Amino acid sequence: MTVTQLRVPEKTNEIACFAALLDPYDLQGVTVTGDALHTRRDHVRFLVEEKKAHCAFTVKRNQKNLYEQLRTLPWHKATANYYDRSEGHGRKETRVVQVLTVTDLGVGFPHAAQVAWVVRHVTDSKSGQQSRETVYVITDLTSRQASPERSAKILRAHWVIENRLHFVRDTAFREDASKIRTGHGPENMATLRGFAINQLRTAGHTNIAAGLRTTALRPYERPLTVLGLN
Repeated sequence: MTVTQLRVPEKTNEIACFAALLDPYDLQGVTVTGDALHTRRDHVRFLVEEKKAHCAFTVKRNQKNLYEQLRTLPWHKATANYYDRSEGHGRKETRVVQVLTVTDLGVGFPHAAQVAWVVRHVTDSKSGQQSRETVYVITDLTSRQASPERSAKILRAHWVIENRLHFVRDTAFREDASKIRTGHGPENMATLRGFAINQLRTAGHTNIAAGLRTTALRPYERPLTVLGLN
């Protein structure tokens, strides 16, 4: 579900909007996930110290020094492992997760308690083509708070955002192809798309494209039913 959004001002990017987007919310005890763009020390301090939240951020090669530091951790000592498999969007995925406690290993990142080493094996269901991706996830959650299985679920939940929101907005609503680019038009349309997805999911539609087709068959009746107005 989309609960908030914030327009990114011109001449800046999403990084500058991170704290402003989350600041109005009570996040105490909530685990906030973020992709590699938001793996920043100030973001972690904001979440842990100011909002009393937890965090789990992806580390990729765009953070060269941190990535290399995590890559060279003593992974041979990691005894906590978890395997996860899923299938969807025309591909099969197998994830191997190893988790290492790093509180005494000198990782130069604030509040770092654990690091997860995640290897994703992806197979295209049609072509059979295989690929492999390695990422790291750094978190303030301790081993008691997040087992390897829970760490995998937290990471999986973050990827679900891409599959169930961004992918849907692009395919079902063709957001990337929209010609609306001036004024508050993009922001308003993003709000309407998010609202539509939320309402369809609340009404029980697990496939948004199918839900749009179903409501479109009776445009003067079914949209009102989805909104609870008849």
